[in-house]
Amino acid sequence: MNGPLAEVRTAVKRFLAEHRPERVAVAVSGGADSLALAAVTAGLAPGSTAVIVDHGLQQDSAEVAAEAARTCAGLGLEAEVRRVVVAGRGGPEAAARRARYAALRPERGVVLLGHTRDDQAETVLLGLGRGSGPRSIAGMRPYDPPWGRPLLGVSRETTNAACAELDLRPWIDPHNSDPAYTRVRLRAEVLPLLEDVLRHGVADALARTAAQLREDCDALDALAEAFQGDRQAVGDLERLPPALRRRVLRLWLLGAGVPELSDSHLRRVDALVGGWHGQGGVWLPGGFVARRLHGRLRVEPVQS
Repeated sequence: MNGPLAEVRTAVKRFLAEHRPERVAVAVSGGADSLALAAVTAGLAPGSTAVIVDHGLQQDSAEVAAEAARTCAGLGLEAEVRRVVVAGRGGPEAAARRARYAALRPERGVVLLGHTRDDQAETVLLGLGRGSGPRSIAGMRPYDPPWGRPLLGVSRETTNAACAELDLRPWIDPHNSDPAYTRVRLRAEVLPLLEDVLRHGVADALARTAAQLREDCDALDALAEAFQGDRQAVGDLERLPPALRRRVLRLWLLGAGVPELSDSHLRRVDALVGGWHGQGGVWLPGGFVARRLHGRLRVEPVQS
């Protein structure tokens, strides 16, 4: 009979067989999800390594990182601790995430992340609550090079049970029970309430919704890539359905160097085509502005 550890192993084995990464590293926090992932990967991908990011946000963070490295070494993984400085816009959660991903990004190969089905459900709910558009509601991709998420179909309960099978003692991050963080309240309050009201299976349903939306987004993105018209000509763009037009505009803006585009940014730029009434420019991330002039769109750096 298959147990929790076998379920984790099957998920990782399937991912590695499908994508055949040149080199494999595992991002390890010391929590149950990443420890279960690291333990299984060590057996399935000889030569794989572990990377532990020390955010320095808690008094004992260096000791926690060192213990995670020792555990990984005991599993047969060469482990490295990388200390980062968490600073910048968007609050501590967003700043920590940016610093973590920058520290984890490899020169080549793939980094496996321990996100589970429960993390996916929380991501979808966050996207819904913030009205962030279909890309956000579509959640995390199982494979988004250089990031791999083999455990998106595995529950958090399963990774905890797999660690128990292996006699591993996961670190419990105190931030994961701090209601100051929105994701913690979703985990502790909202999802249990939804499970009760909707009679269970909510995390599965949200994960399925994310997968369906990813398929739809991928199809529309492919159509946008194949668009043969002029991405800046209003006459060519206005003939497109809005959902496709916004994707064409997104490709144009990304190609022009505009970073971190949100759904609201794209809708405001799209209004220069589909809702034109002589309005001014649209301010965009990275110090850019998009304008309509003589039937064409243009994007340029803001002049200081």
